[in-house]
Amino acid sequence: MALHSGPAYRIVTDRLVVRCWNPEDAPLLKAAIDASLDHLRPFMAWALNEPEDVEKKIERIRVQRAKFDRGEDFVFGVFSADERRVIGGTGLHPRVGEGALEIGYWIHAAEINQGYATEISAALTRAAFEVWGVKRVEIHCDPRNLASASVPRKLGFTCEATLRQRYHYREEEWTDMMIWTLFAGEFPLSPAARANIQAFDAAGRRMI
Repeated sequence: MALHSGPAYRIVTDRLVVRCWNPEDAPLLKAAIDASLDHLRPFMAWALNEPEDVEKKIERIRVQRAKFDRGEDFVFGVFSADERRVIGGTGLHPRVGEGALEIGYWIHAAEINQGYATEISAALTRAAFEVWGVKRVEIHCDPRNLASASVPRKLGFTCEATLRQRYHYREEEWTDMMIWTLFAGEFPLSPAARANIQAFDAAGRRMI
């Protein structure tokens, strides 16, 4: 059961600010993605369509924000504590069924190997259970992406399966997909439950 009614628009961790994108973030977002394309393209199908110009990024952010406000999908930017740098992007996606959210994430190429993906995923896992009130959180990743697979493992998720040829990467190319799951009953004893976060609603009122 949720402690507060979601969604959370802003989540603050020990080192990061995870918040809903705003159109004025478009130049920072573009710069972060453009600098990370070689890092992102092997596993992120959307990166194959990059680079995009700033105007396209503004429009994409507006669409994502509208979905956020309607409670349809929740895409966040990940920023340094002073919000001057984009560390990456993340999201809570309801595409995995009723009562569940899937966490997705990417990290700026210059910011990898600093534990940010784990910190982000721990924060969103806690928010998913305590704010959104879901029954299940999932993380999906390519089994070849060892760094990504280590994130749910560290947070107490269980790998339920590796589904063959399940992710449509591009054209006729499909890749395998690992499915990691954490249930509400397992969450209190998981490392994710100990994430130090503050969460705020659209009006800036604290939820956690």
